[in-house]
Amino acid sequence: MGLVDTLVGPIAGIIGKLVPDKDQAAKLAHEIATMAETHAQEVALAQIDLNKAEASSDSVFKGGWRPAIGWICGLALFWSFILQPFLVFFLVVFGIDLAPLPELRTNDLMPILLGMLGLGGLRTYEKVQKVAK
Repeated sequence: MGLVDTLVGPIAGIIGKLVPDKDQAAKLAHEIATMAETHAQEVALAQIDLNKAEASSDSVFKGGWRPAIGWICGLALFWSFILQPFLVFFLVVFGIDLAPLPELRTNDLMPILLGMLGLGGLRTYEKVQKVAK
């Protein structure tokens, strides 16, 4: 909760200056920190519920965007690391002169793909541990 600490820390300092009783100031700072952490947890749980609803939706426009991003990343990696290098090789071998083939900037896609694969890995772990159906 680095962001919560970053936001609550200065507030606790202000409370310490405004409230003369140190015990009361500490109690107020603790209450604010607790409220902030509780709110952050509620936001995270709401996002999880939203993700579940999207994933279970039959609509392609709601539940299909995640698989679409996965396919786009997969196709980009296939092009960049398999198809394009072999195509260039065979074009050179057979003496075919074409304009340079497009190169995709996979470094922009990697954080998305790795994030999706990480989530998929957690899901696999859950299934192996028999936590999820």
